Amino acid sequence: MIRSARVRALFALTVLALSLYIAVTVPVRLGLDLRGGTQIVLETRSTPTARADRAATDRTLEVLRGRVDALGVAEPTLVRSGAHRIVVELPGVQDPKEAAGVLGRTAQLTVHPVLGPAGNGAPAGRGEQVLADKSGQKLRLAASALTGQDVKGADARFDAQSGAGWHVTVDFDRAGRDRWAKLTGQAACSPAGDPARRIAIVLDGRIISAPQVDPSVGCGTGITGGSTQITGSFDDREARELALLISGGALPVPVETVEQHTVGPTLGARAIAASAWAAAVGTALTALFIVVMYRLMGVLAAVALLSYGLISYAALAALGATLTLPGLAGFVLAIGMAVDANVLVFERAREEYAARHRPTARSALTAGFRNAFSAIADSNVTTLIAAGLLFFLASGPVRGFGVTLGIGVLASMVSALVVTRVLADFAVARRWVHRRPRLTGLATTGRVRDALERRGPRLMRRPRRWLAVSAVALVLAGSGLLVRGADLGVEFTGGRLIEYGTARAVDPDRARTALADAGFPRAVVQSSGDKGLTVRTAELTDAQAERVTRTVGALGGGADTVRDELIGPSMGAELRRGALIALAVALGAQLLYLAARFRWLLGTAAVTALAHDVVILVGIFAWLGKPLDGVFLAALLTVIGYSVNDSVVVFDRIRELTRRERGARPADIADRAIVQTLPRTVNTGMGAVLILASLAVLGGDSLTDFALALLIGIVVGTYSSVFTAVPVALELGALPKRQRRRRNRKD
Repeated sequence: MIRSARVRALFALTVLALSLYIAVTVPVRLGLDLRGGTQIVLETRSTPTARADRAATDRTLEVLRGRVDALGVAEPTLVRSGAHRIVVELPGVQDPKEAAGVLGRTAQLTVHPVLGPAGNGAPAGRGEQVLADKSGQKLRLAASALTGQDVKGADARFDAQSGAGWHVTVDFDRAGRDRWAKLTGQAACSPAGDPARRIAIVLDGRIISAPQVDPSVGCGTGITGGSTQITGSFDDREARELALLISGGALPVPVETVEQHTVGPTLGARAIAASAWAAAVGTALTALFIVVMYRLMGVLAAVALLSYGLISYAALAALGATLTLPGLAGFVLAIGMAVDANVLVFERAREEYAARHRPTARSALTAGFRNAFSAIADSNVTTLIAAGLLFFLASGPVRGFGVTLGIGVLASMVSALVVTRVLADFAVARRWVHRRPRLTGLATTGRVRDALERRGPRLMRRPRRWLAVSAVALVLAGSGLLVRGADLGVEFTGGRLIEYGTARAVDPDRARTALADAGFPRAVVQSSGDKGLTVRTAELTDAQAERVTRTVGALGGGADTVRDELIGPSMGAELRRGALIALAVALGAQLLYLAARFRWLLGTAAVTALAHDVVILVGIFAWLGKPLDGVFLAALLTVIGYSVNDSVVVFDRIRELTRRERGARPADIADRAIVQTLPRTVNTGMGAVLILASLAVLGGDSLTDFALALLIGIVVGTYSSVFTAVPVALELGALPKRQRRRRNRKD
């Protein structure tokens, strides 16, 4: 016993010391929604001459990396996602149009001899093409003599002496040098002023320069220097961008922007500050609540909560995980969930002490840790299943939430089963604590439980009544989907969402009318904070987005873009399909795990309660007119994991009582299990509610809907784990069949 306690203490000290070292020396990488910037998701497209396979996407990624490096963005991130997508993160870039314009251009550079002016309506010959130069004159071009593969490099320069201004100098490689000399030598054979003396430089099917070969160049000799200048009245930005595209090389295949997110740095700073306040206030309220409930053990659990925060932060930093806004919310939420294991242990220790199976607080606490381990493991595994599904099936910030939630669950188990136990074992071994057992908070089972056990409520005497209540709640909430309909977010439908910060408050109805007059009658306008406005429309061009910005700015005395999200229709359909798959897989995974840990019928009862919670939560959001977006999906899957925790604890107690009281009626066993686990259910729920209430009030607009969804889900899930899951289990015969077999054998 003493040896195992020393091992636990050494392990706890090692973990805390290592976590402190990592937290001090390794910074956590913040996502773009916290530090500001632009994320662009590009999708490669096949052409008649090139197939957009995995290899082509990898080559495209390398070309894009060169372009981004030349843009001078600090700490850019480019990764391939699947076989056809490339995710580009550009911290600090607030103009997505400029970034998308540079990244999305194929940069197919070709150099052509000019055959002459194009005739009116005359078709181009074989291998020829007709393009207009910058003056609008149409030229007939021969097949390309050089391509971007012949280019060694390009540089933007400013010539102040000649007055030419900005131009781009292009240097050719050895093969390109010879081709360039031959091409210019042939053009020099035409007389001065003849269009055939011109050389057309074409980028992405557009003539960017078509200069005349200088009269000093001899026929057949050409320009032998291996370089040329592209002029065209460029400003400094245009010249540098053109040089970047030429030197960076052509994209092997075209790319299309299917998703785009832009977040201003002020929004990220506000989100961090708001979440920090919510975490501080929520943690303080949770710690105060648990201290009031469990006295000295509550104080030690509060200290363990601080160690949980340190371990979680260090794990995020050590893994190099990106902390996003939903991930930050998950970090805060896991604080409330970290209380769950402590509450389970303390309640089991109270039972042991009250039953006098363990005469001292120390022995009762040891038995409490041992008896609660099964329920702790089962409840945390179900939450880890939800976190894993978020990581593998979701994308972007929602995936970050899954990572943070998973790390939080593991850290909470370490803090509760190791840190809390080390502190508690040390405390109850002190003489002054041993002489004052009531100080530990374990000497009584609590007023609520004592009152329930005295009255002996027979809640499951008529389980169908509770099922009828659940059915009514399902109908009332589910009718919201029929009456109001589900307001799917931009992520699932495709389109554009722009959030503005205005100089003065703007009435949403007035903005909606103004946007309708400007040509956007189907725009969805919502207020966002005191001086904020969110506009959601179908997919917009950049010119249309500017018109929306001007309209909002005219009403609000100026408008700054705080957030800009663009989701293509194909991406929206894919995300919508992925959300449904994630939901189905979540329910199926929970059923399989519960069936393995308990029985198929009990697992079915728990999953039925989960489906009940899902429908009610979605229906309430439909009635409230709240959007069902990726953040809502994260909240929904978290509710699934959290709700099944309560069902697991009740079923675990039912299983234990069934083994102990073989002759008892199933309804009586269910009643006793509910009474014995109700304090844990209420206390754990209160810990999470305090955290979520802090997030809803202090977490800012970005987290309000997320916190609201979880609050509703926890309340509904707490109810359903007792008054839906248990009645369904009784009606399915999950308990009676087992009892009858045992009674028959006994007879």
